[in-house]
Amino acid sequence: MTTVSANDDRYHNRDMLAPQPGQFLSSGTGNQAEAARSVLLAGVGGQGILLASNILARAALLARYDVKTNEVHGMAQRGGSVVAEIRFGKTVYSPLIAPGGADVLASLEEMEALRYARYLSPNGMAMVSTLRIIPTTVSSGLAKYPQNLPDKLRKAFRNLKRLDVAAAAEKVGNSKAGNLALLGAVSTALDFDQDLWRQAIGLCVKAKFVDMNLRAFRLGRELAA
Repeated sequence: MTTVSANDDRYHNRDMLAPQPGQFLSSGTGNQAEAARSVLLAGVGGQGILLASNILARAALLARYDVKTNEVHGMAQRGGSVVAEIRFGKTVYSPLIAPGGADVLASLEEMEALRYARYLSPNGMAMVSTLRIIPTTVSSGLAKYPQNLPDKLRKAFRNLKRLDVAAAAEKVGNSKAGNLALLGAVSTALDFDQDLWRQAIGLCVKAKFVDMNLRAFRLGRELAA
């Protein structure tokens, strides 16, 4: 029997293409330089990571930032790992986040947070859902789920917030709203005006679901406060 690993060489092989942590990006005028902000969102297929990524990117565009995004979701339909990278700033040349380069790492599943822990800056913020999703390899008895995850998370992240986004989703009456609750938590670490977030959610979500998603977003902000 094997233990489910928090390493993913398929994803790590692209590190050589990413800009280095803290790299300053030219504004194009030669008079200023501004570092891009980097956010990594992680989870498993079906949790809505890609919607959260789209909303974050839209909010950054509304704030008049240059935005680049990248997504990896090869086994998303089978509950596999899903990760989205969002980088924004005055000028951004690459969507890829180098190890140690993310300002925020937000995960909808605990083991997925550990899988991508090395991408968070030493001073970055980790926001991790307390939810655990057992892979089919574990439920079928072919592997073991890692033990003592809360302790491992505390060791992996200097700045850690563990969030019960599932409870927030339950409060708004939709178990799939945890992604917006997590995004609400992430918003507390970014400097976007709240009206931009409301606009972004309205642009990315079907009209009949906007109010519910806004409520989940606000609950997420409260969790992270």
